Amino acid sequence: MLAGACSDLDSGPRTERSATERMCAVSRQVRPIDELIRFVVSPDGEVVADVKRRLPGRGLWLSASRRVVAEALRRHQFGRGFKRDVRVAPTLVEDTEGLLARNVSDALAIAAKAGQVISGFAKVEAALQARPKGTRIAALIHASDGAADGIRKLDALLRQNAGIRGDFSEIPIVTILTTAELDLALGRANVIHAALLAGPASRTFLSRSQTLVRYRLADADKTAETAAGNTK
Repeated sequence: MLAGACSDLDSGPRTERSATERMCAVSRQVRPIDELIRFVVSPDGEVVADVKRRLPGRGLWLSASRRVVAEALRRHQFGRGFKRDVRVAPTLVEDTEGLLARNVSDALAIAAKAGQVISGFAKVEAALQARPKGTRIAALIHASDGAADGIRKLDALLRQNAGIRGDFSEIPIVTILTTAELDLALGRANVIHAALLAGPASRTFLSRSQTLVRYRLADADKTAETAAGNTK
């Protein structure tokens, strides 16, 4: 654990790059940085979520949870933590969720450019049934507003193949992006289903997906642990 992990603020993204843990300013618990969100003050004095941990200035960390961010807002934690007058939008909880979702979409777009995404029901079905030699599927993706029938069929195929190929049993099912968000990320229309192929870009997508799920669902440590292990 980094020696400075127990202070409210870090010293900036460059000086704290090696940190693996920080303290949540609300719960006062030290947690891995992947389970936290960094907040900074913009040049015009507004608190913003630094979801990529790259923005300049000292940062205040909160557990990746809607409830915790809302509690920080209620307690005026940002002004106390930054020890200065700051502006905090009343929509910070929703704004942070939007930034996290955009972060996930951006990661999926990068994975697609790297050739690590297969999209369309027929192509995903074929990939699950008979993958090209050397290809490993890292995740199955469904639009959160997709038709239940298609989702059910591909999920059943995934479970069926789990009994044949052991690696299928470890494939997460991601349902956190809408059709519109998938369309934007993949640059095509009406994307409902996709398969993510293994690779560095796909690992980034899954990590960011877990953070978004944790933010939406983690109202306790037990829930956070469940969210981290299943992105559905």
